[in-house]
Amino acid sequence: MVRDPAEPTGPEVVSPPAGDAPRPPSLSPSRAADFKTCPLLFRFRTIDRLPEQPTPDQVRGTLVHAVLEHLFDLPAADRTPERAAELVSPQWERLLAEQADLADLFAPDADLTPAEFLASATDLLSGYFAMEDPRRLEPAQRETLIESVIGDGLLIRGYVDRLDVSPAGDMRVVDYKTGGAPREAFEARALFQLKFYALVLWRIHGVVPRVLRLLYLRDTEVCDYSPDADELLRFERNLLALWQAIERATQTGDFRPKPSRLCGWCAHQAHCPEYGGTPPPYPGTADRPGALLPAGEEVPGAE
Repeated sequence: MVRDPAEPTGPEVVSPPAGDAPRPPSLSPSRAADFKTCPLLFRFRTIDRLPEQPTPDQVRGTLVHAVLEHLFDLPAADRTPERAAELVSPQWERLLAEQADLADLFAPDADLTPAEFLASATDLLSGYFAMEDPRRLEPAQRETLIESVIGDGLLIRGYVDRLDVSPAGDMRVVDYKTGGAPREAFEARALFQLKFYALVLWRIHGVVPRVLRLLYLRDTEVCDYSPDADELLRFERNLLALWQAIERATQTGDFRPKPSRLCGWCAHQAHCPEYGGTPPPYPGTADRPGALLPAGEEVPGAE
């Protein structure tokens, strides 16, 4: 998803090292999920940084996330479906001003018109109001960057769509999903991102979030999950093992493709050996050990 370049500050965020101190290697849930899905996809996105044209679904997700973020700027009584719908056009104009190439979604031969695109975003917002009444909510954080260091210096970081904190201090992590709700077999994959955030928040605050909540706007489905400390410890160990695998692949250049049904949605088939393609030349690392350790920023696009 497209994010605001200004990183928030405050007690919920771990600030980057001061002065000229090098930033530690970092990992985001998107990049971790990429490596789990396909190491070669991770390489294409993180090391080669091959361009990807966002799809209409991704851009629609970005727009809906922006509307829901700014909805909570309004007084509680004004957080209605009508006011949310009024935010769609100005938020779209803002995104266009920041990324003019988004207008290419509506080329003359495109299947989608601007009016249809904005209407589809408004429909997703209707799904949100079917699940929650934002007039009864006062989020503690919205679209917030959170960071923490684990292991021997791995910085894990990501943007939380919304963090609710009760008067008793209980935390609820909320993530908006504009795609369809997954089948039961894929729920673990859907929760991976929220467990990642839960681990970061636990390491920052010393408190395990009470609820991880996925809101599927298209299907108006709510998925709640409550982690515990033991589970987050196991998750942390798995992340550190994943990072070791990333480091090994980075030093050797051995990022192997991992074919799956997700290949049909991959933007990089032209460079993938599984489809007869050739990856770009891999930068050498023998004279620069650790130079290619990847950063953890998110890739534009929202689910």
